[in-house]
Amino acid sequence: MTNSTEQQWPIPKSVSEVEHYMKQKVGLGVSFDLNIRKLKVLKKDVHIYSVSGLVDTRFAIELVEELVEINDHEKLSTDLFKIIENRLVNQSVQPITLLTEMVDYILSGLIVVVIDGESTGFVVDVRSYPGRSPQEPDTEKVVRGARDGFVENIILNTALIRRRIRDERLRYEMIKVGKRSKTDVSLCYLEDVADSDLLNILRKELKSIDVDGVPMADKTIEEFILKQGWNPFPLVRYTERADVAAAHVLEGHVIIIVDTSPSVIITPSTFFHHVQHAEEFRESPAMGTFLRWTRFLGVLTSIFLLPLWLLFVLEPSLLPEKLSFIGPNDQTNIPVIIQIFLADFGIEFLKIAAIHTPTPLSTAMGLIAAVLIGQIAISVGLFVPEVILYVAVSGIGTFTTPSYELSVANKIGRLTLLLLVAFFHTPGFVIGATLLFLFLVKMRAFNTPYFWPFLPFEPKGFLQIILRRAVPGSLLRPSIVHPRNRYRQPPE
Repeated sequence: MTNSTEQQWPIPKSVSEVEHYMKQKVGLGVSFDLNIRKLKVLKKDVHIYSVSGLVDTRFAIELVEELVEINDHEKLSTDLFKIIENRLVNQSVQPITLLTEMVDYILSGLIVVVIDGESTGFVVDVRSYPGRSPQEPDTEKVVRGARDGFVENIILNTALIRRRIRDERLRYEMIKVGKRSKTDVSLCYLEDVADSDLLNILRKELKSIDVDGVPMADKTIEEFILKQGWNPFPLVRYTERADVAAAHVLEGHVIIIVDTSPSVIITPSTFFHHVQHAEEFRESPAMGTFLRWTRFLGVLTSIFLLPLWLLFVLEPSLLPEKLSFIGPNDQTNIPVIIQIFLADFGIEFLKIAAIHTPTPLSTAMGLIAAVLIGQIAISVGLFVPEVILYVAVSGIGTFTTPSYELSVANKIGRLTLLLLVAFFHTPGFVIGATLLFLFLVKMRAFNTPYFWPFLPFEPKGFLQIILRRAVPGSLLRPSIVHPRNRYRQPPE
């Protein structure tokens, strides 16, 4: 629990010294939510420390009642230390000897009991963090499937995964991150499956984080362990679904769970992890494959449709005669590339506005955007109707991308391609698309090729990406996670 850079002071035997330390260093008596309950048990002082709002009041009252009921007859059987230890009726009670650990436990929502004349206290876990109950994530909805999703409570999140994987080899390693925030970060993995090298890398990176706090939770953790810089493409996958996280743990991935975050980080991940969705695995293999191909088409559309259309507008000779109708028929005073950027950024404005607009007003905002702005902009000649069409189709392709981070990165790639086509026409499109492809191929996260299994090519893995195979046929775990146990099912 303690930070290695802090000096390790033992708990004083005098409870008054402990109280003095809490007042001077922690703010007891100043911070209204820091509580101390003073009791007399067998003529000795017993102090109970807690933080309001982080403990379950019912259990705290029960513990106080148990200690108050201690009478002189119990003194004949054993000493006070043992009596109090036996009276703390809770499934999680452990001794504590360090003052800095004591403070960390109290501020994490646990109750600490100290006894006059004893240098050892007791930590009782009666945490009850404020938060909402598990519900289906808005960004990962399915037609059929579980409706429980992660919340901001790390205890509930680990329980949701444990409920799905009742294996004695499932491990949750807890690491404290942040000098001031002391945020709980947990590594979730299967001990006999997960790659030990990846685990060592993650442990080392998490323990080396030297920052005052991580209020943005998992995103801050990602930036520290990956050092991504200005690369817009996501190197890890986020999910808010417990079933998705459990499925990846069974494959051999390592999950990073950060307290106060309703999403978890899946490592390692590739480009193709970001374009899969739980809905594919809730349908039959044929339907799942159809959905996957449709989603792939939507992703490709979000990147290449607008640059290709602009290229045909600028160089109509590239079009076959039967497709010569493609391109604006009306003359406009505003260049097509400017129209595309205006319309594309207009969609971004609407998306940002939708996030900040209360739900009852979002319908009115949509009507304003579609009827008033869109139609009038075409009527006055600001936009060519065909520009609106292709920008809209491209925008829908962006929304079909399951990963929000990847959809934004693809949009940046699309805008870059549009600029290259506008300035250099065909060479700009060819060179831009090639550089984008090479950039993705070169990317690696935790020594994992971003375009696996396409490059480096692995036939079995590539087949699993193209086709949604039935579970009985998926005998092997993906090699990209370097599992210590390759077989998900006993070999025939």
